[in-house]
Amino acid sequence: MEFRQLRYFLAVAETLHFTAAAEKIGIAQPPLSQQIQKLEHEIGTALFIRNKRHVELTEAGIFFREKAQKIIAETESALAQIKMVARGESGHLSVGFAGSIVFHGFVASAMREFRKIYPEVVIHSKESNSIDLMDKVRDAAIDCALVRLPLKIEHLNCVQLVDEPMIAVLPVGHQLAQNPEISLSDLAGDSFITFPREIGPVLYDSIIRACQDAGFSPRLKMESPQISSSINLVAAGFGVAVIPESLKSIHSDGVTYHGISQPLTTALGLIYREQEKSAVIRNFVRMMSQASGS
Repeated sequence: MEFRQLRYFLAVAETLHFTAAAEKIGIAQPPLSQQIQKLEHEIGTALFIRNKRHVELTEAGIFFREKAQKIIAETESALAQIKMVARGESGHLSVGFAGSIVFHGFVASAMREFRKIYPEVVIHSKESNSIDLMDKVRDAAIDCALVRLPLKIEHLNCVQLVDEPMIAVLPVGHQLAQNPEISLSDLAGDSFITFPREIGPVLYDSIIRACQDAGFSPRLKMESPQISSSINLVAAGFGVAVIPESLKSIHSDGVTYHGISQPLTTALGLIYREQEKSAVIRNFVRMMSQASGS
């Protein structure tokens, strides 16, 4: 049985007229009649009662019409879904987020735009640090990840999305708390709260190097589990910290945020596997790049 025979049969079943059915599907009437006869022969029973005045469905034809309609509808639905998957308009996408990334306004707006354009894509999220996320992308445990740059990236593609200045976080009552902008050298006498170097060694080293360029080596007294959690430790009075500017959206009565006069920046990056074939992932990379102007 051929798929076209189902369409021919349904055309006749709907019109109950061989000539009208032939015109509807765009073939001559004799070949249509031959295909219906062939179908009836394969099934082993008549589907139509034919006479000179009219055509009507047999009992078997009525039953077959219902089944044929379902087959056609399911096939067309499957073809439509396959085409959506091929275009990256449907499917699943697993995205990793470095902890501090989620506070940046760009991330929320870009993800919202992606959801608007590709509503049929189901997104799964995974939060971790940038180093761990790189390993997960390489191992195909996740599809791509938004990470904190600078970062030493090997065997992966990386699109730098948006730059972001680093700022200082001081406890309320600090002698510089009223200054909108400070120099790193002003913090030479303070204890520094840092994130673990292993979760972002390049960024960590850039902060230390900036302090050294300002004339001092920071006194490293405490580590916070993540970049964002250092704010709570500052509020508790354990020291000062240098963080990405977007984290100042974390409101705490115990801290103040300050610009830094030295040029110290970080960035958001999107990492994904080299020669990625998934249309969903390629669409996501393209949209994030366009949203950032990269």
